[in-house]
Amino acid sequence: MKTHDNLMSAFAGESQANRKYLAFAKVAEKEGHRLAAKMFLAAAEAETIHAHGHLKAAGGIGDTAANLKAAVGGETYEYTQMYPPFIEDAKAEGNDEAVRTFTYANEAEKVHAKLFQEVLEKLGTDDGDEFFVCTVCGHVHKGKEAPAECPICHSKSGAYKMV
Repeated sequence: MKTHDNLMSAFAGESQANRKYLAFAKVAEKEGHRLAAKMFLAAAEAETIHAHGHLKAAGGIGDTAANLKAAVGGETYEYTQMYPPFIEDAKAEGNDEAVRTFTYANEAEKVHAKLFQEVLEKLGTDDGDEFFVCTVCGHVHKGKEAPAECPICHSKSGAYKMV
């Protein structure tokens, strides 16, 4: 039990370090610090290796169907349980930037859960669609091309990146 908790704590820490280093790499690249950007990217990749190892050792990776079910559950938790009180707290504190980012994430998580469920129901088939991510709010669109406008943040199609 304690080892499982430690693995999950290590997974969370390594995952956060990965995302933080990717954000730091963008800043370094923008400022023209190529060597620093490359080091941040290298460390981010190493942290991903650590995180995946910890998650696997904790039994947190299953087959694709199990992983899709876990994703649906996680996304549903975020938009039903996690983000609504975060949004209310940010509103109460007058932190408009936090309200915006929490709201964008909350709305995007609803779409993510729906898309994971759709993929689970169609597992083993490929309809030829692609996935596009809005780089402003995290909305994911499934289709042949990006939408003309993001339904969450109203950014134009140029804000979408195909993955």
